[in-house]
Amino acid sequence: MRIVHVAPTPFGAGGLFGGGERYPVELARALAPHAEVELVTFGPRPGQRRDPSGLRVRTLRPLGHGRGHPVHPLAPQLAWALDGVDVVHTHHTRSAPSRVAALAARLRGQRLVTTDHGLGGGGWLGLLPALFDRFLTVSRFSAAVLGVPAARTRVIYGGADPHRFSPDPEVRRDGVLFLGRITPHKGIDVLVRALPAGARLTVAGTGGHDARPPARGYPVLLRELAGGKDVAFAGAVPDAALPALHRGAAVFALPTVARDCYGRSFAISELLGLSVLEAMASGTPVVASRLDGLPEVVRDGETGFLVTPGDVDELRDRLAQLLADRALAARMGARARELVRERFTWAACAQRCLAAYEELAPSSTAV
Repeated sequence: MRIVHVAPTPFGAGGLFGGGERYPVELARALAPHAEVELVTFGPRPGQRRDPSGLRVRTLRPLGHGRGHPVHPLAPQLAWALDGVDVVHTHHTRSAPSRVAALAARLRGQRLVTTDHGLGGGGWLGLLPALFDRFLTVSRFSAAVLGVPAARTRVIYGGADPHRFSPDPEVRRDGVLFLGRITPHKGIDVLVRALPAGARLTVAGTGGHDARPPARGYPVLLRELAGGKDVAFAGAVPDAALPALHRGAAVFALPTVARDCYGRSFAISELLGLSVLEAMASGTPVVASRLDGLPEVVRDGETGFLVTPGDVDELRDRLAQLLADRALAARMGARARELVRERFTWAACAQRCLAAYEELAPSSTAV
């Protein structure tokens, strides 16, 4: 079986570091031992290469970007990159490359599946059921908001590598860690306000796609709120450094909100949260918002705590509880790691994807 994954934004150096970028590359790597797999992405340096894992990666140079957005590279040559492929698997369902790949695959009668990562956009939502054979959603919440036929939807959670992300008993854990895009809907301002007295917070990551005011001023706001507190802004962290960052944290926090500090509301804030799974694999308890897909991976009172989005006092209390009670944090962290090993590995994700591909006849078309 020859499979091509189409990812509009590359992961890593020269690209982005979000879950929507990590998911395609990690899934493609996990599929590679079982099929012929290629990852097609977009950037200024076109060509073919093997990544350190041996995955074949093809980069196409876009002519430009629709609406100036990095998730909409305009590259009609993508259609020719799909020649001879059995399964076309697109990511960011509403992105420009997903549309090109979908139309090309339909014309060829290729099996066509997609994974949505929360990118908004209209104009063709009504056409989705007619284009794709399968919708492989990253959570039950994602399946619900996508609103496509249940018969052609499969929930396939993302994962973490429990060998790469693992605890180290020799490392003393300290403080709270946030790792993700520095954008208002992540609720980092709530986390800074909620930081218990005397606790340390590390905020790792860079800005997201939204360069509009007031989002541009968000890092400035965070630094103002952090005045007088033990808060370190680590900026962009190389992928290779992430395991050590997770191992050293006493608590991982993801305080995502549905309404940000500027009054903007979000219908979709957190489809899943791969950083949560990586923290859990590292044996770190998680405090996350009771929102969207997060309750599907964080078990309240077992692997961490779920809190009301935007509630500073509740978040502070749960962080303080885990920072003060190391035995509780260790128990929750151990159970979190166990849960990842049971349900949320990339190997399991790959097997579920293969099963979804094999459900489709080679010449299957959506009906």
